[in-house]
Amino acid sequence: MRKLILVLGCALALVHPTAIRSQVQSSAPAAEKPVKHGGKIESKYDGFNYETVLRLQKMKVTCDGVRDNFVKDACVSIEVSLHCPGVQLNYVRNVTLQIMFENKDWVHFHPLDQRDLRVVIDTETLKLGRMQLANTAVPGKWDTKLEVLEATIPYAVFKKIAQSESVEMQVGQSAFELREKNRLALRDLDSRVMDTRAKN
Repeated sequence: MRKLILVLGCALALVHPTAIRSQVQSSAPAAEKPVKHGGKIESKYDGFNYETVLRLQKMKVTCDGVRDNFVKDACVSIEVSLHCPGVQLNYVRNVTLQIMFENKDWVHFHPLDQRDLRVVIDTETLKLGRMQLANTAVPGKWDTKLEVLEATIPYAVFKKIAQSESVEMQVGQSAFELREKNRLALRDLDSRVMDTRAKN
């Protein structure tokens, strides 16, 4: 009787391997699916600075304007670069955050005293210092419609921002909230770092 049950069990396993395979595949983690956020992430080695740069290319946040006194119909975009020394993705030295304000007519630059960056993540407010002007355009000209402000922040702070459920950024009087696709793109960028321990 035992031999008969053993033979039937083996025959069942050989006849229906697809049933077993589908059960194994269905139990695989859902994290393997690619994240759809619309952003473009690239990895490139910079031989001049001896570092590998993981970069989320310019990604639009909003074109609904900015809560501000003078930027009513501006589009806001962000670009984030993780700087890893050498040819590796285990350790991030620092993170460059660029915020771009684009106006339909011409740029109204933030004055120097209105460039302090604050980020509100969930219930915590991070004061990240004064942003620097990253482009050399002169305000008030018809061909200059873009203001690019840049800040260098520690990787631990970027990691906090990337893992947050809500992120609001404020530069001087200009404030805007990252949308879900922006937060997903930041998480995706952070997931490209192999050793995810936050380091300064």
